[in-house]
Amino acid sequence: MPNVLLVTIPYLRNMDFTVKAIIPAKRKELYKAWLSSKKHSKMTGAEAQVSDEVGGVFLAWDGYISGTNLILKDKKRIVQFWRTTEFGDDEPNSQLEILFEKVKDGTEITINHTNLPEQGMQYKQGWIDHYFEPMKAYFSKKK
Repeated sequence: MPNVLLVTIPYLRNMDFTVKAIIPAKRKELYKAWLSSKKHSKMTGAEAQVSDEVGGVFLAWDGYISGTNLILKDKKRIVQFWRTTEFGDDEPNSQLEILFEKVKDGTEITINHTNLPEQGMQYKQGWIDHYFEPMKAYFSKKK
């Protein structure tokens, strides 16, 4: 019988969720705003420092959220490591995938949030209250 090494992986989590909303903006405009410190701050109503480069780091909501850009596919997809100040120091990052799809009334934005810690399901409503609703208001005024 071959030697088998058993490895315990702490914090292997499968807590995840998906949320969607239609934002009254063009896909390109929404994608670029997500990756611009000035526009990200304006569309959410909270200070953000973001990067538009793979490997770039970001802070949002006055430093409550932080992470790193992993994949940037122009106008279509952003994948990031993501965490908040509520994550324990020994907890790994969650992963955030943001998809942008052109629809009749603007852009459907889909957030797939995976590998969340135990308290992670609270972020589902947070995306709606602190991102989607302010974004809808911000981009509606711009029209």
